[in-house]
Amino acid sequence: MAHSKSRAADGKITYPPGVKEISSNISKEEMVRRLKMVVKTFMDMDQDSEEEKELYLNLALHLASDFFLKHPDKDVRLLVACCLADIFRIYAPEAPYTSPDKLKDIFMFITRQLKGLEDTKSAQFNRYFYLLENIAWVKSYNICFELEDSNEIFTQLYRTLFQVINNGHNQKVHMHMVDLMSSIVCEGDSVSQELLDTVLVNLVPAHKNLNKQAYDLAKALLKRTAQAIEPYITNFFNLVLMLGKTSVSDLSEHVFDLILELYNIDSHLLLSVLPQLEFKLKSNDNDERLQVVKLLAKMFGAKDSELAAQNKPLWQCYLGRFNDIHVPIRLECVKFASHCLMNHPDLAKDLTEFLKVRSHDPEEAIRHDVIVSIVTAAKKDLTLVNDALLNFVKERTLDKRWRVRKEAMMGLAQIYKKYSLQGEGGKEAANQISWIKDKLLHIYYQNSIDDRLLVERIFAQYMVPHNLETTERMKCLYYLYATLDTNAVKALNEMWKCQNMLRHHVKDLLDLVKQPKSDAGSKAVFAKVMVITRNLPDPGKAQDFVKKLAQVLDDDERIRNQLETLVSPACSCKQAQVCVRDITKKLGSPKQPSNPFLEMVKFLLERIAPVHIDTESISALVKQVNKSIDGTAEDDEEGVPTEQAIRAGLELLKVLSFTHPVSFHSAETFESLLGCLKMDDEKVAEAALQIFKNTGSKMEESFPHIKSVLLPVLQIKAKRGPPRQAKYAIHCIHAMFTHRDTHFAQIFEPLHKGLDLEDLDQLITPLTTLGHLALLAPEQFAAPLKSLVANFIVKDLLMSDRIPGKKTTKLWVPDDEVSSETLAKIQGIKLMVRWLLGVKNTLSKSGNSTLRMLTAILHSDGDLTEQGKMGKPDMSRLRLAAACALLKLAQEPCYHEIITLEQYQLCALVINDECYQVRQGFAQKLHKGLCRLRLPLEYLAVFALCAKDPVKERRAHARQCLVKNITIRREYLKQHAAVSEKLFSLLPEYVVPYAIHLLVHDPDYIKVQDIEQLKDIKESLWFILEIIMSKNENNSHAFIRKMVENIKQTKDAQAPTDAKINEKLYTVCDVAMNIIISKSTTYSLESPKDPVLPTRYFTKPDKVGPKAANVLGAVNKPLASAGKPIQSKASRMETASNEDSTSNPSSPQHMSLTCPPKGDASDTKDSDKPRGRKRGAASSNLDDNPSPKPKRGRKKVAAVDPEDQWGEESRLGDAQTEDEQNSPPKKGRRGRSTKAAPANQETPAKGRGRGRKKATPPPEEEDEGGEEEEEEEEEEEENMELKTKGGRPARAARRSTQRSEGIWCFLLDM
Repeated sequence: MAHSKSRAADGKITYPPGVKEISSNISKEEMVRRLKMVVKTFMDMDQDSEEEKELYLNLALHLASDFFLKHPDKDVRLLVACCLADIFRIYAPEAPYTSPDKLKDIFMFITRQLKGLEDTKSAQFNRYFYLLENIAWVKSYNICFELEDSNEIFTQLYRTLFQVINNGHNQKVHMHMVDLMSSIVCEGDSVSQELLDTVLVNLVPAHKNLNKQAYDLAKALLKRTAQAIEPYITNFFNLVLMLGKTSVSDLSEHVFDLILELYNIDSHLLLSVLPQLEFKLKSNDNDERLQVVKLLAKMFGAKDSELAAQNKPLWQCYLGRFNDIHVPIRLECVKFASHCLMNHPDLAKDLTEFLKVRSHDPEEAIRHDVIVSIVTAAKKDLTLVNDALLNFVKERTLDKRWRVRKEAMMGLAQIYKKYSLQGEGGKEAANQISWIKDKLLHIYYQNSIDDRLLVERIFAQYMVPHNLETTERMKCLYYLYATLDTNAVKALNEMWKCQNMLRHHVKDLLDLVKQPKSDAGSKAVFAKVMVITRNLPDPGKAQDFVKKLAQVLDDDERIRNQLETLVSPACSCKQAQVCVRDITKKLGSPKQPSNPFLEMVKFLLERIAPVHIDTESISALVKQVNKSIDGTAEDDEEGVPTEQAIRAGLELLKVLSFTHPVSFHSAETFESLLGCLKMDDEKVAEAALQIFKNTGSKMEESFPHIKSVLLPVLQIKAKRGPPRQAKYAIHCIHAMFTHRDTHFAQIFEPLHKGLDLEDLDQLITPLTTLGHLALLAPEQFAAPLKSLVANFIVKDLLMSDRIPGKKTTKLWVPDDEVSSETLAKIQGIKLMVRWLLGVKNTLSKSGNSTLRMLTAILHSDGDLTEQGKMGKPDMSRLRLAAACALLKLAQEPCYHEIITLEQYQLCALVINDECYQVRQGFAQKLHKGLCRLRLPLEYLAVFALCAKDPVKERRAHARQCLVKNITIRREYLKQHAAVSEKLFSLLPEYVVPYAIHLLVHDPDYIKVQDIEQLKDIKESLWFILEIIMSKNENNSHAFIRKMVENIKQTKDAQAPTDAKINEKLYTVCDVAMNIIISKSTTYSLESPKDPVLPTRYFTKPDKVGPKAANVLGAVNKPLASAGKPIQSKASRMETASNEDSTSNPSSPQHMSLTCPPKGDASDTKDSDKPRGRKRGAASSNLDDNPSPKPKRGRKKVAAVDPEDQWGEESRLGDAQTEDEQNSPPKKGRRGRSTKAAPANQETPAKGRGRGRKKATPPPEEEDEGGEEEEEEEEEEEENMELKTKGGRPARAARRSTQRSEGIWCFLLDM
C-alpha cells in the first residue's frame, strides 16, 4: 500500500493496454472509445487483483477529476460513472478517494447519471442498468455514512430513483433500486426527516395517482425496512399529531393519508401511532375529528383489516363518533357502515345499535345514508344484514322527508326483487323479506301523492315487472295477491281503482277537447284539468303543465289519437307501451334535456297506461286459477295452499272486473267462471258471481251460449243458494239480461208462496232474494211485497218468538252460534228497508210505520215482544240491525225528512250500546255513510258520544272517522266551488249545532248544573271541536263562536216551551264557548259570515236571549284527546243534500280547514275505568235479586273480561294511543246513580274492565272501486265474524219502556 501511495504521489497515470492518454486534447468520439476500453478493464478486475489495483490507482484518481465529473457529454459521463462504480467495487472496503468533498462530488455525479434509467429505449440503457446493479450490489453509497453531507447525498439518490422509475422497467430494475435504498436505511445510524419525506411523499394520493411505479417502489422499500424505519415514522407522527409541530415536514397536512397508506402496507409500521388516533378522536377541533374519522373508516372497513379485533379500545372509541355533535362526522360514520357490513359481517352486531340511533337522526342526510348503507350491504348479500337493520329501513318508509322515504322504499323494492322475485338466496332469504311486499303496499295509505306514485312505480317495476312475458307476469301477480295481508290487498285494490279513475278523467278531458269551443266548454276543461292535477306530484306546478297538455291535445291530432288509444278499455299492454313511447318522443326535445313538462306527462302516462292488464292477461290469469283448481299449479312450491290460491285468484279477478271489465270479454274466461260457480267453496262462487255482474253486460248478445247455461245456475242460486250468492245472483240477472222482469217473476212467485216459518233455516235465503227483488223491481211486485211486509215479516216473523234463546250473560256470540230465527228476523228487517229504498215513496205511511218499528226494537233492547224469550246475543244482533236500517233509510232524502228528532237521538245512542260489537258495527256503518256524503251532516255529531266509550281503541277509531269525514268534506268543497248552496250540509263547522243539540238531549244529562255531568258534556264537545279547530283558516274560530252565540238567542225547537231543556241548551252553549275561548286566540275577531242554524233544531232567534248560569269555572279542566288520528285515503264520493238552505254564509274556500296535528302516545291506563253509560248495579245473580226497572235511558256499556277483550284492527295498522296529558279524567260512573250492590256483587263503577287488553281495531270497511252498489251492501254484517267478548258482562236491569204508539198501530198503518 505504501508503494501505491508513492505511485500516486508520482502522478503518473497508467492506462490499460491499448488505451492511450485520455485528455481534453482528443475528440469526443476518441475519448468515448478509450473510456469503453477502460470500463472493460475495470469490469474484468476483482478485489483480489492487488497489482492491477496498484497499477491503475492514478487512473482511478484521474477519472474522479472535475474534467470528467463535469464533462458536457453524457456518454463520457456515463462511462466514467461505470468506471467509478467498478473502482468502488475493486477497492472496497477502502475507496481510493479520501477527501470528503471529492466523495460527495463523486456520489452526486453517480446519482445524476442514474437519471439515464428513465429512458428504457435508449441505446445506453444497459450501461445505466449496469451502473445501478453495480452500486446496489456493492452498496457503494454506504461509504457516505461517515460524511457530513450524507443526508444530502441519500436524499438526492432517493429522489432520483423515485423520479426515474416507470412502467417500462422490469422487475430487476425495481429490485436493485429497493436493494440500494434499503441498505441505506437498514445499515445507517438514522433516517432524517428529509429522507423520510422523500419516501413518504410517494404515498400521498396526488403523487400516487401521478406515478404508480414510484408508489410501488416506496411500498416495497417500506415493507423491506419496516423494522428499521418504524421508529422514525413514529417520531414523525408524534411530532405532528401529539405536539402539533406541523413545520417539521411538508407532509404534515397529509398525515392522515399517510397513516392509511402505511397501515395498508404494513400495520406494524403504526404500532405506536394508532393509540394517538384514539386521542385525536376526542379532539375539540371538528375538522380534526372528521379527518380521523374518515381515516379510521377506511382502516376498519378495509376488506382484510383486522384492526377492530386487534385494537378494541380504538374501535369502541370510533363507534362513539356515531353520536358526535358534528353532523359531517356522523354522516361519515354512517357512510362507513356499508363497507364494514360487507367486509366484516362479524361487526354488524356492534353497528346495529348505533345505526338505530342514527336512523332517527334529526339530519335528513344522515337518515338517508343509513338507508343507503344498509340497502347496499343487503343487495350484496342478504346474510350481511340482520332483521333489526332491515327494520330500520322499514321505519324510514314513513319518514317525514320525501328523500328519505323514497330511498327506503326503493331500497326495499330492490331487495324484494332480488331475493323474492328472482329467487337469489333461496327460500330462506325469500321468507326473511316476505314482509316487504306488504309494507310497500301499506304506504299507499299515505296522503302524499308522491308516496302513492312511487308505490305504483315500484309495483310495476319490482313487484310485478311489466316487462315480463304475459304468462309469467300473471303468475307473479297471482301468487303475490295470494300472499298479501288484508291491508296490502286493500291498498292494491285502491291503487287499481285510482288508476282507473284517472284514466276516466283523462278520457273525459279528451272528450271535452274535441267539443266545439265555448265558455262552458272552457270551464269544463279547466275543472277537469284541476281534477287531473290533484293526481300528480306538486299540484301547483302540475296545473300549468296539464293546461299545456290540454292545449297540445287540442292542436295535435296525432297525440290526441294515441292518448285515446291509451285510455281505451280495449288497449293492450303492448299497445300501451307503443303509445307511451310515441307520445313522450313527440313531446320531448333533444335541445332541452331537462323538460319539466315532459316529466309531468310521463308521470301521467305512467299512472294511466295499462301495463299489466289486458284481455290476454286476464285469460292467462284465468288459466292460472284453473291450474290451481285442477291441481297442476305450483302452489306448494310458491308456499301457498291451493284453496287459498284459488280464493285469492277469484278475488283478484273480481277486483279487476271493476277496473278492466272489457278485458274479460272472452268465451274462455266466461266458461272458466261458470266452472267456478259449481265449486263447493262459497267464497269462490261469490267472487265468480260478482265478476259476471261486473263484466257480463253484453253477454246476452255476444255470448248467447254462455247465457243459456248461466241463467239456470243463477236462478238456482237465487232460490236455494247461500244468502250472499242469492244476492249476487239477483244482481247478475238485473245487470246482464234484457227480459229481467220475466226471470224475476220466475224466482219471486215460488219463493213468495214457499215462505214457511216452521223451517227457519230455509227461510234466510228466500228473504234475502226477495229483499233484493224488492230493491231492484219494487213496482213489479208492489202489491205482494206490501202484503208480505205487513203480514209475514212484521206480524208473523218479527212480532213472535218461536225459539227460546240461550240463557247466557254474553252479549255477543260468533255468527255460527246465532239462532236461525234471529238471522231470519235480521233478513226481515233488511227486506223492509230494501223495499222502502226501492219504492222511495213518502206519500204512503209505510215509511213512518217502518221507522216506528225500528225505534221500537231499539226501545225494547232488541226484544220486540218483551216476552223474555230472546237471549242477550240475539237482542244485540237485532239492535244492530235496527240501527243500521235507520242509517240506511236516513241516506235517502225522502226518508230522512220523516225521521223525527227523537228517533235520530235514539239511533245515535246505539254508539254507546252496552255491547262492544254493536258499537263497533254501528260506527262502521255510520262512518261509511258519512264518507260517501250520503248521510246528513247531523249524523257526524253522533261521534261526539264516543268520547264516553270505555275502550280506548273505540275512541281512537271514532277520532279517525271524524278526521277522515271532516277532511273529505273540506276536500269536496275545494273541488266543487259551485256547491255553495249546499254549504250548510257539507261544511264541517256546521256539525257544532247538531252536536250541542244532541248533547242537550243526552239521557245522562239530567241535572242542569251537575258538575260531573257537565264535564262529560265538555269532553264530548272537545272530542269534535279539537279536530274542527285544529287550524283556523279564514277565521273559522270566530265563525264557530258566532254560531254558539246565535244558538243562545234561540230555543230548542224540539221542546220550545220546556224551560229545563232550554236551560240545558244554554248551559251546553256556555261549555262550548268556554272551549272556544280557552283554545283559540282569534275567537273574538269578526265572523266571516253570519251562521245559519237548522230550523228543525232551533227556533228563530229572540231579540234578547235567555241567560244560563255561569258554569265555565266548574268545568274548566284539561280536555281529553281520544286518540291520535291515522291518516287514511279518501274515496270517490257522491253527495246528497240533507237540508235546504237559502243562505250562503261562506264560500268553501273561506271555511275549509285541514286535519289536526298528530298527538303523542299515551298512558295505557286511560281506558282502565269504563266511561260508558251506567245503569243499576250489575249482579251475578240478577235473576234471583231483580232490581227495579229504571226510567228509559241509554244502555250501559258492559264491562269486558280482560282475557277476551278484542278490538277493531285499523286498516292502517294499530291505532295510535292517546296523548297522556290530554287523556280524559278518570271517573267512576256517568249518569244516574245506582243502588248499592250486595257485598258479593261487583259494582261496575269500580274496577270493571281494569286490566283489559288493548284491543286491536280491525280494518275499516272500504269501497273497492265501485265493488258493490250501495244497495247491495246490506248484508255485510250478516257474515261478518265479530269475535266474542267473553268474561262476565254486567247484567243490566231490564228497563220499562214507554211507547208512544203500540206495535199493532204499526200493522194498521201498513
